[in-house]
Amino acid sequence: MNNHQTGFTLIELIVTLAISTILMVIAVPSFTSLYAYIRADVNIRKIQQSIQFARNHAIAYGMRVTVCPIESQRCSTDWRQNISVFSDSGQNNLIDGNDQLLFTIGPFNSNDHVQYNRGAIRFQSDGLASGTNGTLSYCPDSYDSQLSTAVIVSQSGRTRFSTKKEISCINE
Repeated sequence: MNNHQTGFTLIELIVTLAISTILMVIAVPSFTSLYAYIRADVNIRKIQQSIQFARNHAIAYGMRVTVCPIESQRCSTDWRQNISVFSDSGQNNLIDGNDQLLFTIGPFNSNDHVQYNRGAIRFQSDGLASGTNGTLSYCPDSYDSQLSTAVIVSQSGRTRFSTKKEISCINE
C-alpha cells in the first residue's frame, strides 16, 4: 500500500507567501509612477485633441469657438474639473443665446493639477487663436511632478507638445 501524499507543506506555503509579499512591496511604487505617467500622457492627449477639435470646428463652421472649464455656464479657472468646447457667438467666455456645448472632457484625477496661463482658448473663424501663445500643463500627483507634460497653443492656432523637462502647474 502506497501512502505517499502530494502537496505543499505549511513551511513551503509560508516561504512562498513571504517572498511574494516582498516582491509586491518592491513593485507597487513602480506601478504607481507608471500609472501616473500613463494618466498624464492619456489626459494631455485628450486635451490636445479637444483643442484641435475646437480649431477645426471654428474653421469648418466659420464661427468663434472657445475652450475652457465651465462653471454655471461661464468659463472658470479650475481646469481640473472639466474642459469644455463650445461655440461662442455671444458674449466671450459665456454660454448664452445660440451658443452650443460641443464637447466636454474631465473631471480629471483629484490628485492631478491642470493649469493654463490664460483664461480660455478662443479660436476665430479663420482658425487663429486670439491673444498670445498659451501653455496648458498637466501635472500628475503634485504641482511640480517629474512626469508633468504640457500642450502649447500658438497664435496661429496650432498645438504641439512641450519638450521642456521641468513643467510646473504652479500659477505664476
